[in-house]
Amino acid sequence: MGNNHASLDDILAEDMHHWYNKFMKESPSGLITLFELKAILGLQGMNEDANSYVDQVFITFDMDGDGYIDFVEYIAAISLMLKGEINQKLKWYFKLFDQDGNGKIDKDELETIFTAIQDITRNYDVVPEEMVTLIFEKIDVNGEGELTLEEFIEGAKGHPDIMEMLRKTMDLTSVLVIIVEGRQKPNNCK
Repeated sequence: MGNNHASLDDILAEDMHHWYNKFMKESPSGLITLFELKAILGLQGMNEDANSYVDQVFITFDMDGDGYIDFVEYIAAISLMLKGEINQKLKWYFKLFDQDGNGKIDKDELETIFTAIQDITRNYDVVPEEMVTLIFEKIDVNGEGELTLEEFIEGAKGHPDIMEMLRKTMDLTSVLVIIVEGRQKPNNCK
């Protein structure tokens, strides 16, 4: 009974008016900039890799590329994280990993993102180099040192251990909790 957190599955069940109010409370202009996102999530003063990762997350959620996350993009991002099908999530991961936008991910890009995620989450259970080595050993069957979107999706889906590792590494639950609960002062009102 003392649990104040809604289950993540219930989050999207809230009505749009409620979501809109939360969004507008955090960003009264109706648009969230990269700087505001970092402030909302309490992510200022990070190292270069972690900062680059947050920048990349912002870019992937800024679907129209205008430099802002609007309400529709905000809802789409939350929906993807909570309810997205595995192919949708893998496409999003790929876009996040493909830092230079060339349609392929290489070992350096993957390691940079994994290192950045660890710097943000403070979860150092697995060494990024080991994750990258495992992914490329199992998925890069041609040995090219790069993965296309198709190779990445099919390879990840074909290896449950890689899927589990990606799921754990890319878990954005802590970010969602901040978004859902906002930066509200504790109060007794709902």
